[in-house]
Amino acid sequence: MTIKPIFVLNGPNLNRLGKREPEIYGTTTLTEIEVMCREAASDRPVRFHQSNAEHQLVDWVHEAIDEGAGILINPAGLSFRSIPLLDALKMFPRPIVEFHISNIHRREEIYHRSLVSTVATAVLAGLGSRGYALAVKALIDLVREHET
Repeated sequence: MTIKPIFVLNGPNLNRLGKREPEIYGTTTLTEIEVMCREAASDRPVRFHQSNAEHQLVDWVHEAIDEGAGILINPAGLSFRSIPLLDALKMFPRPIVEFHISNIHRREEIYHRSLVSTVATAVLAGLGSRGYALAVKALIDLVREHET
């Protein structure tokens, strides 16, 4: 039996991690985060992507619908305004974990209401970059429960 991959999807501006507002997002780069995610996934395949383009994230969700076991998504700024991303995630029939490096509820009010949270199986926020590994492990646990 082929093991389906998990998809780790990262939204706009996350390619600037390590340089962008380090007082909020830390100094860990997205490349370092990818390594953490792959290590946390152990033998589970990972498809790790980042895009600043909404349509590209939607396309990757469509790909996950057909080929993925679960989605870990940090939609970044698209969390709060992207109906197309929300609609794509609604079609995904397996576990979805929404992740944010910062605690969005301690930030400006504009960041308090994530559309993605309305369809996510679970939400993790405020753990910093190291939280990605925890989110991957949680997603894999949810996938295992879903597969049984």
